[in-house]
Amino acid sequence: MNLLRSLLFYAGYFLTMLVCGVLFLPLAPLLPLGGRYRLLNLYNHTIIAWFRISCGVRYDIRGREHLPDAPCVILANHQCEWETLFLQVLKPPVCTVLKRELLNIPIFGWGLRLLHPIALDRSKPARAMRQVLSQGKQRLEEGLSVLIFPEGTRVAPGKRRHYNKSGVVIACRAGMPVLPVAHNAGERWPGRHWVKNPGRLSVRVGEPIDTRGRSPETVLAEVEAWIEEQLTDISEVPRPAAAVGRGEALPG
Repeated sequence: MNLLRSLLFYAGYFLTMLVCGVLFLPLAPLLPLGGRYRLLNLYNHTIIAWFRISCGVRYDIRGREHLPDAPCVILANHQCEWETLFLQVLKPPVCTVLKRELLNIPIFGWGLRLLHPIALDRSKPARAMRQVLSQGKQRLEEGLSVLIFPEGTRVAPGKRRHYNKSGVVIACRAGMPVLPVAHNAGERWPGRHWVKNPGRLSVRVGEPIDTRGRSPETVLAEVEAWIEEQLTDISEVPRPAAAVGRGEALPG
């Protein structure tokens, strides 16, 4: 049944991508940035809804009341593609820190280019880090929130990785709050396997964390502790006691 549901999901997934690409991409460049987000996010809303319907997933999303009115830096754990779609529509407009290679994906990448992402060349880590810090602060000043996955890459459920502090550095320099988000999406949408799993997909949005007058290290420790506490509560896969890796990976 999971196999059949997954085949049905991907049929709708690629059909939606094709239709949105044909109808929306020619129009999006003609719109101001806010209009582009509203138009292109119709794709994200559709995929999120279709995933729920076709794969038997129940969404349990809590904490929307914590979304700040002003721009913020969103820090979330990264398990699969689902949260990259969901976090785009959680608090738009949001600028995502991502791998530059994603912009080359037909249709999908072309749409990403229109949303002013921070696209990193991971082969040049020092330059990429400077880019994150400078462009991240600039995006916040322009009124966009910034989305960063501090683990730096997808991390399978039940695994941990040290957090990169670039996101909290941006927030501290700009005096903007950090919004922590935790989820177990990788248990429903495995990051490295195409067969999807029915069940409950939980998302927890935390209260904004004030960064004014605080060090990035202190803020990062609070963010990581909160996310791990939520993951321990919502995850079906047991959480490890400690992270692995040195945390040197670039965010996104």
